[in-house]
Amino acid sequence: MNLEINITEGERTHTAYLSGEVDVYTATKLKEAITPLAEQADKDLIVDLSEVNYIDSTGLGIFIGTLKAAEKSDTLLRLTGLNDRVKRLFEITGLNEVIDIDSEKKEEA
Repeated sequence: MNLEINITEGERTHTAYLSGEVDVYTATKLKEAITPLAEQADKDLIVDLSEVNYIDSTGLGIFIGTLKAAEKSDTLLRLTGLNDRVKRLFEITGLNEVIDIDSEKKEEA
């Protein structure tokens, strides 16, 4: 029930590094942090999930909303660093077909 969000700004991207769990308790914090970044037309948004081991349906909803904001402002949303469990969740829901997910796998410990 804890989520840390660190955002760095590059020349053409914002990168949000998440650590913890994305669930009903942390979803608002995540939405407030990344949605405004997705709405900026001049920079793409990369969300690094390397340190996330759990996402619930509320968290998935935040990523769908962020994707819509990114598409509206013609920016790219890319998720990276998904472990097998988190990646499987995106595959089961079909979100891997609409959200750009980095193909590099992170093996679960």
